[in-house]
Amino acid sequence: MRRLILTLSSVCLAASSAYAQAPDAGQLERYAQDAQRALTEQRYDDAARAYEKLRELSPQTAEVHAQLGLVYFQQHAFAKAVPPLRQALKLQPALPKVDVLLALCLSELGQYKEALPGLRKAFKQTADDPLRRLAGLQLTRAYTGLEQDDKAVEVALELGRLYPDDPEVLYHGGRLFGNFAYLQTMKLRKVAPDSVFMHQAAGEANESQGTYDAAIREYRAVLALGPGRPGIHFRIGRSLLLRARQLSDADASSARTEAVKEFEEELRLDPTSADAAYELGEIQRRAGELDRAAEMFDLAVKSYPDFEEARIGLARVLIAQHKPEPAIGQLQKAIALNRTNEVSYYQLAMAYRSLGQAAEQQKALAEFQRLRAEKREREDSMLAPRQVTKQELDEK
Repeated sequence: MRRLILTLSSVCLAASSAYAQAPDAGQLERYAQDAQRALTEQRYDDAARAYEKLRELSPQTAEVHAQLGLVYFQQHAFAKAVPPLRQALKLQPALPKVDVLLALCLSELGQYKEALPGLRKAFKQTADDPLRRLAGLQLTRAYTGLEQDDKAVEVALELGRLYPDDPEVLYHGGRLFGNFAYLQTMKLRKVAPDSVFMHQAAGEANESQGTYDAAIREYRAVLALGPGRPGIHFRIGRSLLLRARQLSDADASSARTEAVKEFEEELRLDPTSADAAYELGEIQRRAGELDRAAEMFDLAVKSYPDFEEARIGLARVLIAQHKPEPAIGQLQKAIALNRTNEVSYYQLAMAYRSLGQAAEQQKALAEFQRLRAEKREREDSMLAPRQVTKQELDEK
């Protein structure tokens, strides 16, 4: 916003020649200097009074109206800002950026249809980056207010590309995408309430909310309508595994057994399902069925070579089978995919220890300790449900 203030404030300098030719030029110049100083120092009440006086003394000076509109904008007095901005454009239509400022005010007042042309123009220009960002945020608001949600999403995606680390852009984009997803689901419910797509959407929503029994029921409804639909047996298996964490040992064991059947059925339908193969391999690794686990992890990696978790899982099996050298190869590939996963470095240290390579072991352990310390310092920011069971260190 600071850039916007300074850019628009400079227009008052263009009025200096008009002040010099006026009968009370000295008085006008003093008010102009006071106003400019107050605006620069963000003393908006003082700036407003000075520009209001200038408007009385020089009502035909477009720049004065523009500056007064800017001051009102900074005070969030958007309704007061609109008349002087309109007058500035009436007196001098080519006055730079005033049309954009007017569009921002109109958007704040909910007059989205009238605001759209100015907002679109500002968002397309590249000379003033802060102004473009502000216009883009208001443009998403205007499109949403006009129920043009698809256009709002397009602008939000472009904002995310232009400002990938901007917290405000990320916040508003997240809200917009979530709302758009909800609206699309409601439309799906209206046009096809009993379709496989509606049941699958309901299942995924319940799974994300941790209501796994409801999720499983919806996924079963999908299979009733489309028995060979890919990915659904996997989702049932994942829901069963997640539900098992909430159950007693006996019930959890039964849920895991049922999950295994779902993953196996997924592989029967789709032999290249890396996710199903991975989950089977992880269950078997934890149960000590190392040969079968290695087979499943290997299948997952072959189907999806960039599957980091599967490579870590395969390496852990190889270490347990006293095969540290191929394990190192798998871990090095996993690290190349993601250098921030402390589990990879810990397992790498274990593999080097098996080979008696103390220096390499210490190097891997040091990186493991650094990454784990960083992980403890920051909050877990992952909001989306995990698609597969994440590799973690076994509790001793």
